[in-house]
Amino acid sequence: MSDAVHGDAPIAPVDAPTAPVVVAVDGSAGSDHALDWALTAARLRGARLRIAHVRQYAMPLADGPRMPTIDHRSDADPVVERVRASLVGRADLPPLEIEVVEGTPGRDIPRLGDGAQLLVLGSRGRGGFASLLLGSNGLACAREAACPVVVVRPGDEPAAGARPSVVLGVDALSPHDETIGFAFAEAALRGAVLRVVCAYPGPVLVYTATGDFVTSAVADAATAAQHTELVGEQLAPFQGRYPQVDVVKEVLPGDAAALLVEASRDAGLVVVGRHQRRMPLGRLVGSVTNAVLLHAEGAVAVVPFGASR
Repeated sequence: MSDAVHGDAPIAPVDAPTAPVVVAVDGSAGSDHALDWALTAARLRGARLRIAHVRQYAMPLADGPRMPTIDHRSDADPVVERVRASLVGRADLPPLEIEVVEGTPGRDIPRLGDGAQLLVLGSRGRGGFASLLLGSNGLACAREAACPVVVVRPGDEPAAGARPSVVLGVDALSPHDETIGFAFAEAALRGAVLRVVCAYPGPVLVYTATGDFVTSAVADAATAAQHTELVGEQLAPFQGRYPQVDVVKEVLPGDAAALLVEASRDAGLVVVGRHQRRMPLGRLVGSVTNAVLLHAEGAVAVVPFGASR
């Protein structure tokens, strides 16, 4: 570990050939988990890790021209110093840089993803209610960041000797190569099994001659077979590119969000997509992705897809 940990300069070389992994820290327990996750992610990718703390602008403590202010201009920052201290003596650190960004977290944390290959943050920071599973900054990043965003939430440790797994949620009727490719690459990096979860509406109902809707095992099996075939076609190019990744396909009836949340209990990472297209009221996070962010255990990666407009 470099002695520069205790100074103001970057604590390791930052000229890694790849784009950085970026992690946002704020001194909370959630950001500690995010930092640990990001350290591993950067090391696996052979990338440098940029540790960023978005510090609120100086602001008056009360209204009035002569009111005292919170002065954040000092170079000494308790969040940064805490991070530096936590890194001292740790082995196998990737190249690191630490910076303080003056601004507002909700606006500036998503911007940290510009030019990054990954943006990592905790599910909930120091503010807000303890009962919330996802803070406003996490939702803003999942919605606005230009790169994949990983929201890290503490989860149960995998059983000793258990092989890690990555869960990928796919829509058989509307696949997105960016999301699938990210999940395959992550599983390859981690030596993990890739569980591909695809939901279809079920049980399938059919209209009978007597005017009733009844469940049909034949129609249900046909729908399942159709989705299984489509998923297989979507995954085939990536399986050729990542032959070392073991893939388990799960085509199941029911609600996609509920199935992914259930699968998250045994997963190291859940991967879902988010459209980059900007709507009149800003970018939107789909209902499945939003539900997974709110309720899944462990880490969730939100991967942008589609052209930005």
